[in-house]
Amino acid sequence: MASRLTPLERALRAVTEDEWRDQVVDAAHTFGWSVAYFRPGQTNHGWRTPVGADGKGWPDLTLVRERVVFAELKREQGELEPEQELWRERLLGACQEWHLWRPSDMDEVIAVLRRYGMP
Repeated sequence: MASRLTPLERALRAVTEDEWRDQVVDAAHTFGWSVAYFRPGQTNHGWRTPVGADGKGWPDLTLVRERVVFAELKREQGELEPEQELWRERLLGACQEWHLWRPSDMDEVIAVLRRYGMP
């Protein structure tokens, strides 16, 4: 089935989540956003992202300008984990702006980053 993919589809599927994150962060900085994300560190038990209390599943990016935007980044085929779905529901329930972005969503990313005020 992979042979039926267009060159663009193959390229989008090849983008790693780290590469995708860097692209979104660069775009956000271009439009004047401050961005926070947390990188994993290597421990004796493998790579871990230290987080306390209820933080498991927190969105990948927190972007701040005149509003706060929470963004979960996934590879083209990636799925949300249950904890990420829970944070999505909590944040949307608190009237926060939350997005799920994949490499094929770059036009939407730019539109959100360019927009002033709430959607």
